[in-house]
Amino acid sequence: MKTKFIFSVITLTSFITLLSCIQKQISSSPIGYNFAKPVKYNVPAQLSEISGIAFNKGKSNIIYAEDDENGRVYFFREGDKNVKFTEFKETGDFEDIAICNNQVIMLQSKGVLFTIPLTEIGKPVTEKAHKNKDLLPDGEYEGMYADENTSEVYVLCKHCTTDKTSKESSGFIFKLASDGTLKQSGDFKINVKHIEGLLGVDKISFHPSALARSPLSNDWYILSSVNKILVVADAKWKIREVYKLDQNLFTQPEGMAFDSANNLYISNEGHAPQPGNILKFMYKKQ
Repeated sequence: MKTKFIFSVITLTSFITLLSCIQKQISSSPIGYNFAKPVKYNVPAQLSEISGIAFNKGKSNIIYAEDDENGRVYFFREGDKNVKFTEFKETGDFEDIAICNNQVIMLQSKGVLFTIPLTEIGKPVTEKAHKNKDLLPDGEYEGMYADENTSEVYVLCKHCTTDKTSKESSGFIFKLASDGTLKQSGDFKINVKHIEGLLGVDKISFHPSALARSPLSNDWYILSSVNKILVVADAKWKIREVYKLDQNLFTQPEGMAFDSANNLYISNEGHAPQPGNILKFMYKKQ
């Protein structure tokens, strides 16, 4: 009887510890941030379908962005009432933007990557966009990140045919040349089972909508708009934490970027009459 009692106490203690761990890992904000208190910027109507944001070398004085419908690179400052843009293609379902090696990289949902010299941004129209196609397998893509230090571009599947029967989300790495051409240099996987485990659910449909990397910790931040979650992984893509997002604040989180001070920016698409917005979360060292 005494042995059974001791075993029960140990089991209960273990369960409470595990529950506490899970609750911590699905808490409201990553360490250093307060997701309840963002600085919010509504964006002009031209960017109501804002789906990606980026900075040049982490400098937050200019925000670069794109919207779903047009082949345009928008640029503006925090709080601007009007935005400017450089057009390189009339239409196209663009989902993310990155800047690296003096090139602006634009990701189409079907997996085509356009590169535009940064020196062209500011002109009304440019004819110098380089189209990189046939680099990615069939699927839908929304998340992209570019590493200025290594000239590597990371692209993450939202829906890929190769992932249909697996519990993984595939990612691909490309080396960016100074002329804007891209060559595949590696790949990576996101383990969806680990995300399910931290959420305490048996099954989720994980469809990443944005990808960014903290310049301070080198952790990967992955948004899934459909699930309203933010996933944090270490430098080797091991899932560490999952955060549930407030659906009233994160209405449709599609874009994400860090500035050089490790402040985190997340953009939300708008839905009439509500405009799109950018939420800025100030980093505070713990």
